[in-house]
Amino acid sequence: MTDQAVGGTPGRGLEEVGASQFYGRQRELKALRADIERTGLDTLTGRKAPRARVLLIAGKPGSGRTALAEELIASLADGYPGGVFRTRLTEPGGEPVPTARAAQDLLAALGVAEPPGAAEDELAALVREAFADRRALLLLDDAVDAEQVDPLLPDNPETLVVGVARGPLTGIPDVRPCTVGGLDPKSSIDMLTGFTGSVRVTVDPQAAESLAEECGGLPGALVLAGGWLAARPKASVADLTKRLRALSGDPVSRAFALVHESLPQPAARILRHLALAPLGRADAHTASALAGCSVSAAATTLADFTALGLVREIPDGDGQYQVPGYLMPLLRAELEEHDRPAEVQLARARMLERTVRLLQSGRAVTEPEGSPARRRLAGLPRALRFPDTVTAGAWLDSRRPVLLASARLAVADGELDTLARRLIAALVRALAAHRGAEAAAPDLYGLHRLVLDVAERRGLHRERAAALLNLADLDARTGRTKDALLRYRSALDAGREANDPYATGRAMESVGGAYQELGDWQRAGDWYGRALAQRLARDERADQARLYGRLGAVHTYAGRYGEALRNWRAAAAGYRRLADLPGYARALSEAARVQEYAGRPDECLRTCEEAVEWARRAGDVRLQAALQLRLADTLDRLGDPAAARLHRSASERLLGSDPSAYEIRSGFGED
Repeated sequence: MTDQAVGGTPGRGLEEVGASQFYGRQRELKALRADIERTGLDTLTGRKAPRARVLLIAGKPGSGRTALAEELIASLADGYPGGVFRTRLTEPGGEPVPTARAAQDLLAALGVAEPPGAAEDELAALVREAFADRRALLLLDDAVDAEQVDPLLPDNPETLVVGVARGPLTGIPDVRPCTVGGLDPKSSIDMLTGFTGSVRVTVDPQAAESLAEECGGLPGALVLAGGWLAARPKASVADLTKRLRALSGDPVSRAFALVHESLPQPAARILRHLALAPLGRADAHTASALAGCSVSAAATTLADFTALGLVREIPDGDGQYQVPGYLMPLLRAELEEHDRPAEVQLARARMLERTVRLLQSGRAVTEPEGSPARRRLAGLPRALRFPDTVTAGAWLDSRRPVLLASARLAVADGELDTLARRLIAALVRALAAHRGAEAAAPDLYGLHRLVLDVAERRGLHRERAAALLNLADLDARTGRTKDALLRYRSALDAGREANDPYATGRAMESVGGAYQELGDWQRAGDWYGRALAQRLARDERADQARLYGRLGAVHTYAGRYGEALRNWRAAAAGYRRLADLPGYARALSEAARVQEYAGRPDECLRTCEEAVEWARRAGDVRLQAALQLRLADTLDRLGDPAAARLHRSASERLLGSDPSAYEIRSGFGED
């Protein structure tokens, strides 16, 4: 969200109206361009700084500071082939954006994968690394202080950083702020003319000058004044000036108050409720849910707001609109004055419920025809249905930041926890369905953390256990095994408090897996044994077979071959009772491996031959080929190279040109 008005082209801002023309600021642009070439010295060493040059544009919200930054960037972009990247450092409500989230936004724009659950320092380092060999432009919009900016500054003097803030960023060396105030009178009048046309300004040029002065030359106020005049072709410039003069406050707040008062009551209510929209972004569905009106009425009203300069349509945003940042505090104040707290909370609940239903619809469309989810989808109103997977995926991608912000706001609210949990569950499922669990992992990590927050606040032990297990799994997958172990232990405690046998069994097994990853075979075997005892008591046979295999693996690693062989045989028996032929063949192959390690090659050969036969019966070609390669290795060690060649040839015939057989072979016994 930037200090930008509506009606311009993509990437342009407040000073763009009418024909997408940028007004004024030539002196500021000249000074900023000159500052790029100025020799900067490190204040400590006296040498040229090894980091990116930082240009700072300082001014109040509504002054057109972001528009100036965008105009500068547009004029420089050709000289920076590494691209233009942007992130905003202040939330619509005025709270600073955490460095981690700003870094995540930049990494997504850079196409750099982030490790799920990565710490702030790690994410910032990834950003700096991604810019290390780029000659790029980076816009850091609405920075609060130097502590926000410094971690994101590339260690590359070829990258140019343009910062936007209210005032100086003390702490960033060698930065001279370009302070932005009001436009000059001529540029202000030109901007108004872009809305009104030349006639009303020409017939009363003095009134136009007075209006520009009343607006303080601030683009935020000029846009609202111009939009008001454009909507009233018969109103005179002098009349608007008189109305503004009668109001109190700064120019932007007076212009906004005039526009708000002039709106029909239903439209004014929709406008106020846009203060509740996550990230200040809304589409017709969001606006209709907030205001309790039809989707078509909300769409028409948003288009009207665009003409008035109250919102801007986001380019390529699939029908999304942005409230300018400088208007958000004014909208919040009007909402607090005109709407009762219960009405505001009901509007939030309607918005969250609508989001949940859209997410459920987006996931349902990925299910097969005739499935229960598709049948439920057919029962939804047409406005909530996606026609196909591509449309639903595009909707999810374009609204991903808003959806994640919705989840954060719902949890922070504290009074809508049931809806918050439903929203997070629907978002997790939709992201996994459309993006895949691997690609969505960083987002899922943040969502599971939110679930944990709600569960701890409400004392929901089952949900707490589930969230801890999910977070620990993601920690384990990214190599943070010790962190994962702590979370698995906490999940075990929560599962016991919830009297949830699934969570406790899963946690015990996962604790064993973490110890196995850390090479502590004794503790790994102990925890696998505990998990197995629970599965035996509950007669959960598939889990029993798997856990026997896990015990067989850790005993093998520990060199306890007798124990390992007994467990692999138990695993094989379990898989055979379940009629899981591939599982039976794999367990036999692991038993053969243990026999080989134990110095029993003849037994190893017989067991491996049996495993090949069962893989053939199972129809698992890749498994059969991998087992025949293992059999060939065993025959080589037994001194029968001719038989070994036969099995290798058979494996090659089964796999054709697939080069991954050796990878399959090396993966046995690893879970």
